[in-house]
Amino acid sequence: MGSQANDGDNTPDRRIAFFDHHAATWDGEHDAGPAIRRMETLQDKIALAPGCNVLEVGCGTGALTGWLAEAVRPGQVTGIDFAPGMISQATAKGLRATFRCLDVCTDDLGEARYDVALCFHSFPHFRDPAAALRNLARSLKPSGRLAVIHLRGSQQINAFHASVGGAVCGDRLPRGKQWDALLAQAGLARRTLDDDDGGFFLLARRAAVDGR
Repeated sequence: MGSQANDGDNTPDRRIAFFDHHAATWDGEHDAGPAIRRMETLQDKIALAPGCNVLEVGCGTGALTGWLAEAVRPGQVTGIDFAPGMISQATAKGLRATFRCLDVCTDDLGEARYDVALCFHSFPHFRDPAAALRNLARSLKPSGRLAVIHLRGSQQINAFHASVGGAVCGDRLPRGKQWDALLAQAGLARRTLDDDDGGFFLLARRAAVDGR
């Protein structure tokens, strides 16, 4: 659920309060099974393997984090989220992972630290997608991969957020060629983009890797 902290210079991001409000009941209202099964089908494409260091962006309550930690053991998973309530719920689970309350758009994520940056059901909530992608690109190792995944396609995701209204009503997942411009500005290159009723999957890598 990472996002930029402010709508303007001094206005708090309403999304933080929205997700904090739902944090305590989130797991009971959302089944992690479909997300885990989706990750199992994409694991090889992402090259998510033992020893990988993974940045899980918008980790929420850590519903997927336990699976990730086992998939990359003895590698490490760092889960970040901008909502303190979500991080509190995730930390309480005692998972083999590190959780930090960070803003993917503005906070320091480290440089050349991660093999994989994973945004599962979180990218539409990034207030400044371009800034988030630049920050994520810096955090990736030269061979690092960025994966953006949803269980539904962008058209369904965007319609759903519009129907929810409130703090997330304007949150949108980019579509089609919008991704190429955003990725290029961040120094990333698209490898895969699948977007249909069966789900959304974007895989990108550091542009230098593709340009060798």
